[in-house]
Amino acid sequence: MTALRHMLRRDLRQLRAQAVAIGLVLGCGVATFVMSVSVLRALERMGEDYYARNRFAQVFAQVNRAPRALAARLAEVPGVAAVEVRVVAEATLDLPGMTEPAVGRLVSLPDRGEPELNRLHLRRGRWPEAERRGEVLVNEAFALAHALEPGARLTAVLHGRRERLTVVGVALSPEYLYQIRAGDLVPDDRRFGVLWMRERPLAAAFDLTHAWNDVAVTLARGASEPAVIARLDGLLAPYGGRGAHGRTEQVSHRYFTDELSQLRAMAYVPPGIFLLVAAFVLNVVLNRIIATQRGQIATLKAFGYTPWAIGGHYLQLALVIVGLGVVLGVVAGGWLGAGLTDLYVRFFRFPATDYRVEPLVVLEAVAVSAGAGILAVAMAIRRVVRLAPAEAMRPEVPGAYRPALLERLGLRRWPGPLGRMVLRQVERRPWRALLSVVGIALGIAVMILGAFGKDMVDHLIDLQFGAVQRHDFTVGFAEPVAVGALHGIARVPGVLRAEPFRVVPVRLVNGARSRLTALTGLPAGGELLRLRDEAGRWSCRWRACCWPTSSRKTSGWCPVTACGWRCSRVPVRSATWWSGRWCGSFRASQPTWSWRRCRTCWARAR
Repeated sequence: MTALRHMLRRDLRQLRAQAVAIGLVLGCGVATFVMSVSVLRALERMGEDYYARNRFAQVFAQVNRAPRALAARLAEVPGVAAVEVRVVAEATLDLPGMTEPAVGRLVSLPDRGEPELNRLHLRRGRWPEAERRGEVLVNEAFALAHALEPGARLTAVLHGRRERLTVVGVALSPEYLYQIRAGDLVPDDRRFGVLWMRERPLAAAFDLTHAWNDVAVTLARGASEPAVIARLDGLLAPYGGRGAHGRTEQVSHRYFTDELSQLRAMAYVPPGIFLLVAAFVLNVVLNRIIATQRGQIATLKAFGYTPWAIGGHYLQLALVIVGLGVVLGVVAGGWLGAGLTDLYVRFFRFPATDYRVEPLVVLEAVAVSAGAGILAVAMAIRRVVRLAPAEAMRPEVPGAYRPALLERLGLRRWPGPLGRMVLRQVERRPWRALLSVVGIALGIAVMILGAFGKDMVDHLIDLQFGAVQRHDFTVGFAEPVAVGALHGIARVPGVLRAEPFRVVPVRLVNGARSRLTALTGLPAGGELLRLRDEAGRWSCRWRACCWPTSSRKTSGWCPVTACGWRCSRVPVRSATWWSGRWCGSFRASQPTWSWRRCRTCWARAR
């Protein structure tokens, strides 16, 4: 076997540039796999430990106002293990250095001790005291954004009254891994923060003494979450209940699990593309080596080397290249995974980091890479094993001559001599041509995969803030207000246009499926909040902008509207628009349909 070892070293020396290139491509796939899988499992471990240690609730519900005595009835619901009622309200925070106020979500703490559910992790400082008015804990992201330390003071507007708040500590909560205000597209730590205050002063500030408006529940082992939610909804409905929901609809947990889902996809799709590209290039290189070493293969077989020993030589050549990629990929993946985990810890505000590259992840990367390498050279090794010594001594026999498909169809002159040569080569080796096309396509896919993210985000931002949300400011109210407030806002100097809208929480139910979401009411003819369909086109606010001029009582269909979108069928009772306006001219004597564009819609389209 000494000759085969010398041959292996010589081939590697001659192919060092190709081997390094293939190893780098393979290493990119292995690094992406190791990084994604190790980070995914680290986040899952940290999330589970954080939730269990701080007793993150499993069911949440909000009401307008409920008495303290109702908490005992909630605890008696079958399947409920623990109940925590509290006061949750939002306040305006006046902070130095900000031209517009921030919003703080105030969450009550028991007057004594720590909460039973959704426990806090105190980073620094101390717990507030119920006897001292205005003491609060601040979440770490908001504290870092404003350089708040224990002893700092804030000015807040609590239920219409200005209060001075004193920061006594900085804390973390499993309920706010992803801190975002309802209605915002991305989190903004400067303009939204979470503060915790003892229940007695917070309830007094919002006129909720001996009452509460938020409840968190944990379930007993084996309890049915849908059944518990149904019982809770029935008990909370008389008090303005907005529908209980589980962790899957809790904002922070949902964003966290969505990020884990994206990491799972990232752990398999990009590495698969890199491995396929590396396998294709390895197959091409090895086939060319075998074609140029036919004489050496014949000599080795003539001197008594078995076909499997010679095939094993080429398999070792492929595995050495694969091993180079695996080593580079595991080292790079572990390093990148540590950095990415640190970013996630700072983004989601975990209290501790628990990152490690598990041996099973490395074994999976080695197995997948080795499998890809073996599959890439399997056909080439099969050719070596089946090649007879006498046949290997001669040059490779050309493929059987046959006119190409275009020539057989009578288009002989169209491609030209060079074109005919290319077509014949493709038709004689269709699998090689197909693999070449697939390799090029995968290479382009890798380039697109790394560049499309920025374009996607730019498009979403342009669509959301340039076409849908066309306003500059949003003014929110704790309770619905009369139309007179809109007139007051419209008269503020510098305001060009003001439009009202209303958002209410709703639960959509379709059979066994349900989803908790928000229903938004928009004014007719509004311009600052425009609805867009999935193609980005302006959805028409009218049922029909064009009208069939016929006196028959039938259905009409709008083929062309002011927004360019085809409206659905609507009943036509007369030649008037459904809101009472005239649309087009009415000619009852006309026997066929004729379409007239509504003048109002046409003016808006122009």
